[in-house]
Amino acid sequence: MNIHEYQAKELLKKYGVAVPDGVAAMSVDEAVKAAEGLPGPLYVVKAQIHAGGRGAGHFKNNPEGKGGVRLCKTSDEVKEAAEAMMNQVLVTKQTGAEGKEVQRLYVTDGVDIEKEYYCSVVLDRATDSVTFMVSTEGGMEIEEVAEESPEKIIKVSVDPATGMMPFHARKLAFGLGLSGDVMKSAVKFFMALYTAFVELDASIVEINPMIVTDKNEVMALDAKMNFDENALFRQKMVADMRDESEEDENEREATNWDLSYVSMDGNIGCMVNGAGLAMATMDIIKLHGGEPANFLDVGGGATAERVTAAFKIILSDPNVKGILVNIFGGIMKCDVIAEGVIAAAKEVQLSVPLVVRLEGTNVEKGKKLMAESGLPIISADDLGDAAQKVVKATQDAAAQAA
Repeated sequence: MNIHEYQAKELLKKYGVAVPDGVAAMSVDEAVKAAEGLPGPLYVVKAQIHAGGRGAGHFKNNPEGKGGVRLCKTSDEVKEAAEAMMNQVLVTKQTGAEGKEVQRLYVTDGVDIEKEYYCSVVLDRATDSVTFMVSTEGGMEIEEVAEESPEKIIKVSVDPATGMMPFHARKLAFGLGLSGDVMKSAVKFFMALYTAFVELDASIVEINPMIVTDKNEVMALDAKMNFDENALFRQKMVADMRDESEEDENEREATNWDLSYVSMDGNIGCMVNGAGLAMATMDIIKLHGGEPANFLDVGGGATAERVTAAFKIILSDPNVKGILVNIFGGIMKCDVIAEGVIAAAKEVQLSVPLVVRLEGTNVEKGKKLMAESGLPIISADDLGDAAQKVVKATQDAAAQAA
């Protein structure tokens, strides 16, 4: 789950991570009022969307104008910036051409910047550790730094069993060439960042840029946080920060049904039980010349109702021209899947080819239910057979439509 910058800073501040003073605003008037309550004389007005590159982006109604991060010296300038951003569509390299509508703003106090750095904390599955990455190239995308100047990225891995120790933080600070009061501030910053990361069940924290102020204080000028959705049951404060307006409509509906769904660009809808099997299904579709339209894992204990909901979500994508249902029945029984598929196909008046591959518990019962349903369901013997059939059926349907 993603949250906005102002929400991330609110959380980090609770853990002792230094951030500039700032106030969230849901309207132009609130933005002006926020500026009037800050020390000044410099203010920063930031568009709040779940995407990076806001400052370098542009608004659809003014492609040649300024981006989603603007410096202001007076409350009048804050008002002008807020009016230019609020309820407008901001396009960045992370939003795609469609962009995202700005419904929230963040007005912060300006700070004097001596130097910019990059800092992030991630879960490194390769080393089973929490890994810090820092770089002197603050403000740049870390992917660009990794490609152009990999030697400028310093990594320090922390074993969760021992936790973050002062020597880890000092190694990061020394790697950035910090010393004196700045190094002491950086050590405090890194230690607090680790505590926030672990205690909030974050999957990534990115501070870009992390800055040193004219008072030798290390501070998070920007902040991005992403959280493990499986841990939200114990993170009520984080869960309450969810902004559904920033989420894909289908992904939001899938979350409501406890389904794992990610929209993609292809035309073959996939419904699978198990993340690994879902990835393999998408791979084999591509191997046979097709393009998956989504990742959808119905889980191991789905009901017929959830399967029906999954079907509706897949078919709500107008790009879907064929569907592959691939189920290995263990906890999930094949007859339950069959009942859900039949109910959904009848309810939505299925008009695209449907290929179903079932294997496992109650598989013969499931196949019998589908065979007797009267629906044009194409049965497959194995995964390779299923992929070939759905790709061919989708291509044939597209040719007929043309």
